[in-house]
Amino acid sequence: MARMTAGMAWMLSASLGALLIPSAYAQDTDPDKGKKAQSSVRGTGATDNAVTSVNAEEMTVIGHHRMVAGAAANYNKKTANLGPLGTRRTLDTPMSIMTVPHDVIVNQQARNINDLMQYIPSVQLETRADPGTSRPQSRGFEADVISNSRIDGLNAFTVTPYAAEQFDNVQVLNGLAGALYGPQNPAGTFEYGLKRPTDERINRLVVGVDSIGTLMENVDSSGRLGKNGWFGYRINLLHGDGTTYVQDSWVRRNMVSADFDIHFDRDTVLELDASHYTYDERGMPAGVNLNNMQLPEAPDLSKPHMGQDYAGYNSENNVFLAKLKHRINDNWSFVIGGLYQDSGRQVFESADTLINNQGGYKQTISAATTVNDFKVGSNMAYINGHVHTGFIKHDLVIGTNGYMEGGYNPLSGQSYTAVASASLYDPAVASNGPQPYYKGKYESQYVRYQSMILGDTVHFNRHWSAMGTLAWSWLDQDSTGTVTEEAPTKQTVNGYVVSTTHLGKGKTTNSRADAAFSPMASLIYKPADNQTAYFTYGRSLQAGTSVSAGAVNNNQFTSPVRSEEFEVGYKYMFRNIQFNVAGFRATRSYAYIDPTSHVYGNFGTQRNYGVEFQAMGHITPRLSVIGGMTWIDAEVLNTGNARTSNKEAVGVAPLQANVLLDYRIPFSQGFALNGLAVNANVHYTGRRAADVYNSTYAGSYVTLDMGARFPFRAARHPWMARFGVTNVANERYWSSVYNGTAAGTAVTAAGTSAAYAGLPRAYHFTLEADF
Repeated sequence: MARMTAGMAWMLSASLGALLIPSAYAQDTDPDKGKKAQSSVRGTGATDNAVTSVNAEEMTVIGHHRMVAGAAANYNKKTANLGPLGTRRTLDTPMSIMTVPHDVIVNQQARNINDLMQYIPSVQLETRADPGTSRPQSRGFEADVISNSRIDGLNAFTVTPYAAEQFDNVQVLNGLAGALYGPQNPAGTFEYGLKRPTDERINRLVVGVDSIGTLMENVDSSGRLGKNGWFGYRINLLHGDGTTYVQDSWVRRNMVSADFDIHFDRDTVLELDASHYTYDERGMPAGVNLNNMQLPEAPDLSKPHMGQDYAGYNSENNVFLAKLKHRINDNWSFVIGGLYQDSGRQVFESADTLINNQGGYKQTISAATTVNDFKVGSNMAYINGHVHTGFIKHDLVIGTNGYMEGGYNPLSGQSYTAVASASLYDPAVASNGPQPYYKGKYESQYVRYQSMILGDTVHFNRHWSAMGTLAWSWLDQDSTGTVTEEAPTKQTVNGYVVSTTHLGKGKTTNSRADAAFSPMASLIYKPADNQTAYFTYGRSLQAGTSVSAGAVNNNQFTSPVRSEEFEVGYKYMFRNIQFNVAGFRATRSYAYIDPTSHVYGNFGTQRNYGVEFQAMGHITPRLSVIGGMTWIDAEVLNTGNARTSNKEAVGVAPLQANVLLDYRIPFSQGFALNGLAVNANVHYTGRRAADVYNSTYAGSYVTLDMGARFPFRAARHPWMARFGVTNVANERYWSSVYNGTAAGTAVTAAGTSAAYAGLPRAYHFTLEADF
């Protein structure tokens, strides 16, 4: 702890010191038009992982003076990180990819990663106790907590709070990509791109306030030192503390991150990243368990006592990452990297359970005995090259990626009923309630995935090409159950009857799969350089899921889960805006408890097909857009139960759409309001099934967010003021509905469904200065 404190103090001193160093900015550059700062270490092409410098932050020029990031609202990121395939133009890639770039993050004043998911129309969130800890899903399939998510290309735990201020962009590859990334659900790949050192010096200070009174300060300092800028640095500090949109609540956020580039020579660079983020909250609204009831109208989350002011959680997320990149020659390069993450949390939250169909509920507060500490170690190593066989060009890749993950559970936990009966529309206060505690720890799961990957993109001519990628994966996972050591004990504390469960480490079971095969193949046709038509087929095999309680084979694993997807798409770049359209059909094994044999296994199928449309870029030089819409038919088939077979998948909206428009008002040069910009975001989510029987539904909803920003200069430095309002109409809606057990394990128990209401109207203001 002393070392951690000393390190944080050193980084704070270095960042504040950097703020005092005068910056030598170029006066006549315009990076917002796509210019990117390049280091002396360059890549070898579109498909390799050669050493390249990270882009400088995008700026705009007004009257020959550089302004802060985001002013030009550049919402089309033209490249994507595709793991073993390297960095490629999204226009040329035979997969559906959408990126929320840095300009959206800053202009929409995002505070966590999940704030950004609404801008991608194929993505929905399963909110787990708090919007900041949601599990994402794409095209109607639930993502795995690790296999489907990455930080700079390396597997990382996703269901934990992350600060949006740490990242440059969030990229989602929709659909099945097991041949690229190893075994995973067909829920897409969620890639979080870290901010990296910039060639141009940045010393940035942001202060702001959210909603009722959460104050925020952020320092972001970046640049290069030494001869030819051989040492690059990026220091990012964040503090937030105060009342959220609910009276008597509070949230505290603290982050320190450091990112370094060390250039050994013009062909070799070592990237080092480390971050420490803590997120604590009290008094936030609870999720709602349906308990076989009809889902009522959504409540107003701004009312206090939906969660008691002493209930909440503390979380800590530490991430360490290193990558070595080397360009061997003009045709060959390699990259090798590793990540270690320790994500822990102390949970003592409120949970509401319906007791009638009119919104009546009871509330418990528990120290959860579910996994409260995840330790992840992930790796990757790729060699990329270009060769020719006659007139045919090949972009080759050979490599490996994988991860190890350990999950740890408490052996005992306390809980009590805080409110016996109340209404969601008139929450009850439970004063002076005790904080429940848990004790002990055991390793409940240990997962090892490793994949070998071979790929070739064959260019026949300027119009036709084909891409094939093959992955062989070795899967090994252990699951350790619990046994009841003694009956629950009870004691009265402050008038509440607190019950303590006592568990012991039980039997360990194992699931293995050797050389599980996951292929992907694409045929690509480019009628012109600004157009791409493609067909892609993919298949994936992943480890089975752990059996849920209530089955005769409890704590065992199902057979391996199989997924398959077909996708056809067309991409078109018109001037400065890109349009994508894709149609898809995907299936995945669906696990449940057989109602006759009571055995848990992969007996059913989830089948999703649909069409998605995306648009990103500049409609006019002053009008930017990012958005689209997705139509999905998601059904669960062959469950062996007429009540649950051929039903809509829980929580999947048949239609979802989002469009963010940003307009820079054309005031004349010299006018006081020159540079003023306004933006509006409209989000629509359709009616969704709220239980496996399709007996109750969450209604459709529309939300509107609006904002404005104004750049100006003061004390010879550029500034930016931003103001935004989310959910302008204060719409009440269910933002998240999901089955409480993975893959619908207990399809005969609608009570496992849970819901989380949408956030109320909130206000955001930030003032940013560049020094």
